[in-house]
Amino acid sequence: MSKRKITNPLNVKFEPFDNYGDPISGMSWHKISYNKEKGQGSYILKMEPGAKSLPHKHANYEEFLILDGELIDLDNKIFKKGDFVTFEPGSSHYSYTKIGCLLLVFQTAKNELLKK
Repeated sequence: MSKRKITNPLNVKFEPFDNYGDPISGMSWHKISYNKEKGQGSYILKMEPGAKSLPHKHANYEEFLILDGELIDLDNKIFKKGDFVTFEPGSSHYSYTKIGCLLLVFQTAKNELLKK
């Protein structure tokens, strides 16, 4: 089947995470079906220990599955391996990790970067 793609999230090549322009320190990604111009599709996101995402607002649904490690959200809620997290349209946040994490991200619209 020429139109089928199989991705093993534990065996992919990562590139610096530059979804908002300049790469973010400690973050890298592997695009599966993600279209950067539209902000739609899926990707695997790797965050090294101590990495922090930029504050952003969701224009539409963004969901992710924690494949490994832990991610801590703005309100100190800890997402652990196996958690599937949904952010609804209009929600805003940033996240960080103390120990590192690996996420499978599903994004349906481009996020709006917020001022720090």
